[in-house]
Amino acid sequence: MTTQVTVARNSQTGAIGHEDYSLYSSMSEDELIQMAIEQSLTEEPAEQIATQKTVTAAPSEPYCQNFYLYPWQRRAAQSGGQTQASGSGVRRRYDGSFFSSPQPEVLDPVVSMIKKGDEKALHDMMKSGKNLAQPNKDGWLPLHEAAYYGQEGCLKLLHKSYPGIIDQRTLQEETALYLATNGGNIDCMHSLLQAGADPDIANKVRETPLYKACERKNVEAVKVLLQYNADTNHRCNRGWTALHEAVARNDLEIIDLLIKGGAKAETANSYGITSFFVAAESGHLEALRYLAKCGADINTQASDKASALYEACKNGHEKIVEFLLSQGADANKTNKDGFLPIHMASKKGYYEIVKMLLPVTSRTRIKRSGISPLHFAAERNHDDVLEELIEAGFDVNATLSFERSRLYEDRRTTVLYFAVVNNNVYATELLLEAGANPNVDLINPLLISIRHGCLKTMKLLLDYGANIDAYVASHPTSFPATIMFSMKYLVLLKFLMDLGCDATSCFQCQYGCGPHPPIDTRRDRYHDRQVNKEQSVVQFCEMVSTPEISRWAGPIIDVLLDYVGNVQLCSRLKEHIDSYEDWSTIKHKAEPPRPLAHLCRIKIRSLIGKNRLALIDTLPLPARLLRYLQHDYTQ
Repeated sequence: MTTQVTVARNSQTGAIGHEDYSLYSSMSEDELIQMAIEQSLTEEPAEQIATQKTVTAAPSEPYCQNFYLYPWQRRAAQSGGQTQASGSGVRRRYDGSFFSSPQPEVLDPVVSMIKKGDEKALHDMMKSGKNLAQPNKDGWLPLHEAAYYGQEGCLKLLHKSYPGIIDQRTLQEETALYLATNGGNIDCMHSLLQAGADPDIANKVRETPLYKACERKNVEAVKVLLQYNADTNHRCNRGWTALHEAVARNDLEIIDLLIKGGAKAETANSYGITSFFVAAESGHLEALRYLAKCGADINTQASDKASALYEACKNGHEKIVEFLLSQGADANKTNKDGFLPIHMASKKGYYEIVKMLLPVTSRTRIKRSGISPLHFAAERNHDDVLEELIEAGFDVNATLSFERSRLYEDRRTTVLYFAVVNNNVYATELLLEAGANPNVDLINPLLISIRHGCLKTMKLLLDYGANIDAYVASHPTSFPATIMFSMKYLVLLKFLMDLGCDATSCFQCQYGCGPHPPIDTRRDRYHDRQVNKEQSVVQFCEMVSTPEISRWAGPIIDVLLDYVGNVQLCSRLKEHIDSYEDWSTIKHKAEPPRPLAHLCRIKIRSLIGKNRLALIDTLPLPARLLRYLQHDYTQ
């Protein structure tokens, strides 16, 4: 028994570590390179190679004791042995000592005879009394070997001597016929079938020789098996038939042979999938056409109610969709989740398929589904599909059903919300121009645009009527949620104030100059209120005093004071401002009375109204006054 050590990781990368250099010091550069090449070809760990034994069975030993590897395993072992033996027979270890390379695996003598097709030697062995009807540890007989290697002469000789083993199976329940079919050994298949082999014996996963022939796309093998009446409708453990496999492989010749041989196109697998469904799902148009001519159900549905059309749309097979629709496929069959083919095409962004489905899809069915294709297009940023659906007249104000909305934590409902969440300015503008209402969702899309910090989206929403004083019903506050969302972004806060956001409410504290309750800084405080039915309104002073916002409180109050008249700071705000020396001017700024010019500005802005503040530049007023009204202090 020999051992072999693995290559150190640093030698695999071509680098030798300093601590290992002494191990290589006695070797030349050429020897190091040669060793690295040889070692890199060795993939097995040292522990496995060290325990590996060479098979050198003597002819006198029983066949069942010598042979313990599958043929493909033996070939891999031989290949590995040849690779290792291709170098010099003696190698150097890291410590400078030498060892011999492992020798190639040697096949069992019987297997060697069969592989070579040496019928005479095989006959002589049987004549000498050797019993070749005993399986090895894997259940393989010499008959199996002959079928596997395609040695018809040896196969006939073995069958003649042992006729009762023709259908005997390996431990994987594979017959000689199955092995011959798997290897494409047509002559062996003929011999076995002529000798009475059963063509319908399946292996461990219930795959018959016919199934395997279809999997291998071996037309000749299929013809031979059908000639001997192989069962064309046998199912494997997944419920698939030979026809399913042939359709999946898109082999029209085999499909034709199977159908003419009695295969049923309507046979479904364990998931209710027919061969027609497989063709549609896989995009095999010619197979689909053939099965349709044979009377396959165009509207076949799987166990999850998905139709062949639905699967074709899901996988983007335009030609398949076109053919199915031309044959009258129903575009209004939903899957178990209530989705139509147009939903899936919109979700995947298959523009051409969506165009094909539009004329044949029922708007009533879409409404019943509780979700519009527009939602899917907006959610996945498929702007071309979104535009096509809008032009087709889909309602841009369609909302998700309660059941579908509750799947989202924010309880979103509108298509516009999906576009804004994705920060998709183009889609947002497209929807707003088509008449989307920006004030439907529980959380106003404007608040989402503020969170993204996207001024362009904010302006779009406000231009189309978004409520600048939006609140969140599930999180009640005494001041607009738009202010709460923009507290950390003073530029956005000022932008909202310029357009008329309600700043006065921030200074209308219910506790006034009296004592305030302790601040609940837990992140789940809103949830606790909901659970306990205590929907107390959060005050502005409470919000700006939390650890996350407190360091911004002074600048926030400073900005807000520019947009209010005479207001009273509550005791908490005063206390918070007093805690920072740099904020003393802010407290002084809030003390009444405010300057007359400032109060006039507030009055003029209130008379102009929120709806026209965005158009204040168009008013017939002096430029200096306009800048003052806009809080623009630049010259």
